[in-house]
Amino acid sequence: MANPTGLVTLDQIRAAADRIRGVALRTPLVSWDESTWLKPENIQPVGAFKIRGAHAKLTALSDAERRAGVITYSSGNHAQAVARSARLLGVRAVIVMPTNAPPVKVAGVERDGAEIVRCGPGSDERRMVAERLAAEHGYAMVPPFDDPDIIAGQGTAGLEIANDLPEVTSVIVPVGGGGLISGVAAAVKALAPGARVIGVEPDAAADARDSLAAGEIVSWPAEQTGRTIADGLRVSAVGGLPFAHLQAMVDEIVTVSDDEIRDAMVLLATRARLVAEPSGAAAMAAHLTGRVARPPGDGARVVLISGGNVEPSMLGELLSAS
Repeated sequence: MANPTGLVTLDQIRAAADRIRGVALRTPLVSWDESTWLKPENIQPVGAFKIRGAHAKLTALSDAERRAGVITYSSGNHAQAVARSARLLGVRAVIVMPTNAPPVKVAGVERDGAEIVRCGPGSDERRMVAERLAAEHGYAMVPPFDDPDIIAGQGTAGLEIANDLPEVTSVIVPVGGGGLISGVAAAVKALAPGARVIGVEPDAAADARDSLAAGEIVSWPAEQTGRTIADGLRVSAVGGLPFAHLQAMVDEIVTVSDDEIRDAMVLLATRARLVAEPSGAAAMAAHLTGRVARPPGDGARVVLISGGNVEPSMLGELLSAS
């Protein structure tokens, strides 16, 4: 039966969980303190949650679409996830990546044999290049976030949270294009309807916060969002379908500074033994700084560590300075 709201349903998320089983890892909840757990998506096979959505999307394509090959656009983690899923399924993959993509993420795409097309740093530019190549060659598009299969795949992380911690009262999630928080919120709100879902963005890329406040999608220029160290959250605007989920299901969006993200990366590495990239540590930064207040009744909190593909030199510098 069609979903009249257009929002991703729990049934869609459960179906995605079946399709990605054995490829995406069912990550555990790791205790941080007596009332806070970490969801370490940094330990996924490609180092980030993106493998969930990418494999959910590729396995939902028809045989003809897979034979034609797939294309996507990404600064790194989604690129790696599509490359990995495509290799496992024997599908040709073309990845449009910006010139400022982190070398560690470019190397991951290359290891899985995908073809890389480079373009400028703006998220709109790489999308337009990918759309042009898809039209020219007949590739199937695998969007990074604005797609129901992608959102359902990312939502499997929320499904696991609600199943492993039924008493969860709040979930803190980083926001880039909005696919992850959309899927997580859809699962959590269905299974633990009293739980709050809070998004986190860098101060320099707070377009989702502004969009919720304005009641419409607000875009930030690439020269502004490019200033944050959180490269995975440098999206100029959330997608249309994610924005609908944000409006319907997300309770609050807060922002954190790059220095707060750096501090969170160090604490995750030294106290939890978890390597997080800047984007992956954003939610933890919001938790550590108290940016997400604990209202009465906020007992079991989950902080989603979304990725761990950090440049070794950056991590070394941060740890040496701590």
